[in-house]
Amino acid sequence: MAFISEYIGRPVTDRDGQSVGTLKDLVADQPVQMSHPVIEAMVVQERSGERTIPLSAAAAVSPVGVPLNFPREAIPAYTPKENEFQLVRDVLDKQIIDTDGARVVRVNDLELVRVNERLLVSNVDVGLLGLLRRMGVAKSAQQIAHGLHVRIPHTCIAWDDVELMPHNQAVQLRVPGGNLSELHAADLADIIADLNRMESREFLDQLDVEHLADTLEEVEPDFQAHLVEDMPDEKVADLLEEMDPDEAADLLAELPKDRSEDLLDLMEAEDARDVRKLLAYPEDSAGGIMTTEYVAMRPELTVAQAIEALREQAEEAETIFYVYVTDELDHLVGVFSLKSLIFEPPEKTISDFMQTRVISVNLKDEQNEVGQLVAKYDLLAIPVVDDNNRLQGIVTADDALDKVIPTAWKKRLPRFYR
Repeated sequence: MAFISEYIGRPVTDRDGQSVGTLKDLVADQPVQMSHPVIEAMVVQERSGERTIPLSAAAAVSPVGVPLNFPREAIPAYTPKENEFQLVRDVLDKQIIDTDGARVVRVNDLELVRVNERLLVSNVDVGLLGLLRRMGVAKSAQQIAHGLHVRIPHTCIAWDDVELMPHNQAVQLRVPGGNLSELHAADLADIIADLNRMESREFLDQLDVEHLADTLEEVEPDFQAHLVEDMPDEKVADLLEEMDPDEAADLLAELPKDRSEDLLDLMEAEDARDVRKLLAYPEDSAGGIMTTEYVAMRPELTVAQAIEALREQAEEAETIFYVYVTDELDHLVGVFSLKSLIFEPPEKTISDFMQTRVISVNLKDEQNEVGQLVAKYDLLAIPVVDDNNRLQGIVTADDALDKVIPTAWKKRLPRFYR
């Protein structure tokens, strides 16, 4: 294995052995048909400044030095290519996103390999050993570790799992973009937490609206507001429509009032109506933390009809573990579980097997009261009714327990209601 840290700073000499300068950087290009960058040129630091020389002018490139095939006065010039980049300047010490480990790491070194007379970048070293190698103490550190029976691991990421961002961006964040959609929203949220403001913005630009909305729902509303602060209103409105109504309401509550109103005006009328309804209640009340996305049916439906209706409504509901039963005036009269529905005969009506004793909360009930009921009855969600027992929404277990259970512990709970 050879690493760029072992080449940089080595002497560059002409055909007669006379000093030309020292190797400062390697210039790479990534052809469309190749998954790894090809080294095309080298940047040499001379007394008078920098000089870029084609790699083909070198007789060899090694940790000892770089002898050239030409006398000093005949060294050929290098013509830059549009998409080329420099390994030291553009890659070393920059951040990449390790999608396998769902974390942000820093490039400490680059492994180079020779294939068919070409010098390629094969791996990105993000571990301690790469940093020690850069400092010139890797061998000593390994000897000490060996004496202590400790192993310093090689921590590398294959280059084909890394995507180089365009040079004209202020932060050159390396993102394996094709893999982002495969990550869980909670992992994406953890990655964002490791990035600064500018990097977060670039990272979020890699996500489509659906994944971006899911990711925002995994972070606290004040951080959500920070992340969308510089986004165009049209994009934020699209995100709000994609988010669950209660999450959208929480985000809007963190934004300046004028902007919140502008965003609501840009949203689809039905989505905006649901969010406005939630914003009307105190933030820590059952009405303030409920969602209006639930499944409700009439008691006279048969099991077969209920299953068909469920198929139609399921996509819009936040949870379908419980199905609520309401009369023609939307009064809450019963509840049943998805499990019980599946085991009932197709011709049976909902009123025959639904539970009529329903644990519910009022719109004005405080969040602590809601959380205590959810915990007491081991519920995944609890219905919210008005003073006339009309169903208004549901509070899911995570929202109910938000202030009852410490955040660090809450994140460990499985989200069964999803």
